[in-house]
Amino acid sequence: MQNLIELATEVGQRLKELGLMLATAESCTGGGVAQAITEIAGSSDWFECGFVTYSNEAKIAMLKVPEEVLARHGAVSNETAQAMAQGAIANSRATIALSTTGIAGPGGGVPGKPVGMVCFGWAWGDEVHVDHMLFSGDRHAVREQSVEHALQGLLNFLATNTAK
Repeated sequence: MQNLIELATEVGQRLKELGLMLATAESCTGGGVAQAITEIAGSSDWFECGFVTYSNEAKIAMLKVPEEVLARHGAVSNETAQAMAQGAIANSRATIALSTTGIAGPGGGVPGKPVGMVCFGWAWGDEVHVDHMLFSGDRHAVREQSVEHALQGLLNFLATNTAK
């Protein structure tokens, strides 16, 4: 957990420097990213809210993920991760968002989408980046690695988009 706290602290410092407000849209991590963020005292200065949208219905209702995206690509896809991140911004006061959607296991894997596959999205204005990873370990390990990757990915996304 310590590495997550350090990452969340660094994320908070960077968001505060840039005057940005973060929202999270989480599925497989079940609010783990938001939990790591809210461990940081003063996170209300840069953290708006977290959406935990585990079902497709919640993704549609709360984040306005298009039904066509879910039907065509599935809940675990870069396309859904992108729509979730964009939906988190559109449905909150946040200016930047991250999303996670994946298969933490132990079951649920299908051909082409094995257990441990997690898709991520980061959105800020017109800029969106998506990524997917295949993590190993049990359910807890997959979720923890996903939270860490989401936070590190946000730092990388900020560095890339502020260097332009």
